[in-house]
Amino acid sequence: MLKTPGFIRDMKPGEEDAVERLLLAAFETDAEAWLVRKLRKANAIAGETVLPMGDDIIGYFALSKMVKPKGWLALAPVAIDPEFHRQGFGKRMLGMLTEWAKITSTPVVVLGNPVFYERCEFDRSAAAKLSGPYPIEFTMLVGVDGTPEEELIYPAAFNGV
Repeated sequence: MLKTPGFIRDMKPGEEDAVERLLLAAFETDAEAWLVRKLRKANAIAGETVLPMGDDIIGYFALSKMVKPKGWLALAPVAIDPEFHRQGFGKRMLGMLTEWAKITSTPVVVLGNPVFYERCEFDRSAAAKLSGPYPIEFTMLVGVDGTPEEELIYPAAFNGV
């Protein structure tokens, strides 16, 4: 029988352990799982989204409230179960996020692989005038018009990541 994922949805209470298992499977270190625990503890997460498949969680992303600029969100981490890589699930999840960001004019910043994130409609050129603690050449933005000049200050949980 072909297994297909369900609909992308908000994470439900009680799914934290499943998300932790996914993060540990999807990344080489426990840094992303540690980041999510710290963000939750600091009440810095604006939302957590999952992609369920049966009783499992095969996709996840978190949006955190930026310290500065106010009202901006940081996307991190994004994870897809390695068994389901290269099947378009990550692009599908982020496509829904980027469309929401555009419709609501909510700036969402991400730091990562430009090849992947630009396919999901994040824009490096929109981030060209940003400054912050991480390399701007790997910083992308969606949900804004133009090229804002802003200093990025991430939640304290990002320190040491």
